[in-house]
Amino acid sequence: MKALLILLLLSSLVFVGPGCNRAGYGADDPKKIHVGIVFDIGGKDDRSFNAAAWVGVKCAETGKRPDGEPCKDDQGQDKPALDIVLRDVEPGNPTSIEPAMRAFAERGYDLVIGVGFAQGPIMQSVARDYPNIHFAIIDGVIFEDDGKTPKANVASLVFKEHEGSYLVGIIAAKTTATNKIGFVGGMDIGLIHRFEKGYEEGAKSINPKIEVIQNYVGVTDAAWNNPGKGKEIALAQISKGADVIFTAAGNSGLGAFDAVEQYGKGANGRATHFVIGVDSNQNCVKPGFVLTSMVKRVDVAVYDIVKTVVDRKFQGGFHVFGLESDGVGFAYGPNDCNKDLISPEIRQEVDVAKKKIIAGQIKVTDAMLQ
Repeated sequence: MKALLILLLLSSLVFVGPGCNRAGYGADDPKKIHVGIVFDIGGKDDRSFNAAAWVGVKCAETGKRPDGEPCKDDQGQDKPALDIVLRDVEPGNPTSIEPAMRAFAERGYDLVIGVGFAQGPIMQSVARDYPNIHFAIIDGVIFEDDGKTPKANVASLVFKEHEGSYLVGIIAAKTTATNKIGFVGGMDIGLIHRFEKGYEEGAKSINPKIEVIQNYVGVTDAAWNNPGKGKEIALAQISKGADVIFTAAGNSGLGAFDAVEQYGKGANGRATHFVIGVDSNQNCVKPGFVLTSMVKRVDVAVYDIVKTVVDRKFQGGFHVFGLESDGVGFAYGPNDCNKDLISPEIRQEVDVAKKKIIAGQIKVTDAMLQ
């Protein structure tokens, strides 16, 4: 079905060349801004990274999240729909990403969004071929051919994951009964090392002797979409004593949720092992077993970049989201899914650390710069 969708999209192309955006929309309303988004192979229902991007574009399209709930800003006010035409592609395999991205570009879409760093080389090529079309990539950085200058028609949406990971590392260290905690990464790359290092530093700020057991699912794109392997790794870490496991592995990380649930709850009704979710708020995926989630506001970043195109204020280059802008953080709630798991004392300690990081009093290592 995914391959068929891409073929249908390609078959309806009208080649319009750079700068002629309006000519290739076909039956779509030419008066509206057209946005195309290409997900990675985990798909938009991974309940993590892709899902957060999907929330962002749906908010831009309809003013509502995929579940029908209204989109809210940081002040709790409803976000307006931006009156766009939205199309999306779930490639299913890496070889389908470039055809999908080029299909949107050739049809003259106003904004083409790529989800995930792995799409970087593809977007580099496509954005070069279509300099008058706006592109955005999540977790990727696209330069001009000199390798130094940010590409003018590409917005690179990047996050300070190490800062948010530091905070959940504190929560893990304050929760563990064994002084052993786990980390399950997806693809063994610098971006995920950033999560791991921040998590370790946060935990060791509480207990320098704590042991962090870390493993990765793999070294190819398939590492993001293998929950069976994620569960296998998590169970192995539990067998070594880890009772809190942070997963930064996309859809593969859902296997770690199953692993901790498998160990059940103690006589006091509290889980004996916990998982920490990532990117989206995953606290209610397995209620009672998810200690918290290290959230990246991918949804906010995506909505905002769409809005810049709608407002004719698009700017290429780096768009950085950290603790100071609530671009990363930890999830508390909703629906009481983890409110009984984190004490007020732990929350206070995390809030103090957050303020110190923002003020520059705590320097969290960015493993991608090492």
